[in-house]
Amino acid sequence: MHSRRTRPTIRLLVEDLRDGWSSPYPRRMLDAGDYDALHPLSELPHPIIAKATETFGMVAADDNPVGPIASSTQLRLMEVKVAQWRGGVWVDPETGVHWLVVAGLAKGGHEDHDDFYMRVAADNAGNAPQRWLPTEPDRRLLKRETAARLITEWELTVQVRVLEALRRVHAGGTDRFTIDHPLPGKVPLATLTVTVNPVREPDYESDDIVVEIDPVAQYAGQHLLWQLTVRVLAALNPPQEGWDRYGDTYSNIAEPGSWTARLAELETYVERHELVESEPGQHCHYTHRKHIAGSTIEGSAVRALCGVYFVPCRDHTDMAVCPECQQHYNDLPR
Repeated sequence: MHSRRTRPTIRLLVEDLRDGWSSPYPRRMLDAGDYDALHPLSELPHPIIAKATETFGMVAADDNPVGPIASSTQLRLMEVKVAQWRGGVWVDPETGVHWLVVAGLAKGGHEDHDDFYMRVAADNAGNAPQRWLPTEPDRRLLKRETAARLITEWELTVQVRVLEALRRVHAGGTDRFTIDHPLPGKVPLATLTVTVNPVREPDYESDDIVVEIDPVAQYAGQHLLWQLTVRVLAALNPPQEGWDRYGDTYSNIAEPGSWTARLAELETYVERHELVESEPGQHCHYTHRKHIAGSTIEGSAVRALCGVYFVPCRDHTDMAVCPECQQHYNDLPR
């Protein structure tokens, strides 16, 4: 489940990498103890981290370390080096995760007391290598990054499935497919049906699209289902407020050929391995006060007076009021 790509420990970041950064921001966050703001750790802008992730990446067959560090006999460390920087990578036998656990500069012909190899040898002789190993905060950050990576990969998969469906129906037709839960195990989360209906009348033409989301009973109402919904609708037409909703059915009316044009745009995103960004809309809406606080915290959608569903996540003070919501509000009895 975890990526095998090399990641640094917090101790190494705080103690070993005092300088050498290509950006000042990681060092500032480290000094402030704001470790949560640093993820993903394997992409932090330091040469020895970049070299370690290049040396031990996603594919084991591509590993190319210098070799084992001879002076580290208590822990098996594989050496990586770039310019004067040296590092030791330890592999967790339980998870297969590669950790950059110690780093430093090669100095003074390896006779300087602060030389990387001298430090490794001294810690090894003093029975101190255990302090290099990942701690509970390291493992907590690893779990969080793994969860974020799994969700991102899942969303990319959803986007691909939407693209495949749109290829089949962009000019008209229906396609049905199943989306699995992001956790390993291929457990179905929901069945989706996408229908494009070309309307060609003498005085009116459009390409209507309907998206039906039928969740597995145990997942109905969960935030993950709304996350799936937003991802599907964003892939087809990013502005959330452009969709009409009735239960778990969403519809949209577009100019003729719009879904064929969207197909080409979505293919570009998939080729680049990028997620389409959802656009929350430009109006603020009226909704029931009791729904706002919980929905803002949980990231769930609420229904506005105009019928639009939206997630309260933006400061509305500088946004224009939805005219339809305003009209409904004015019509309410006083």
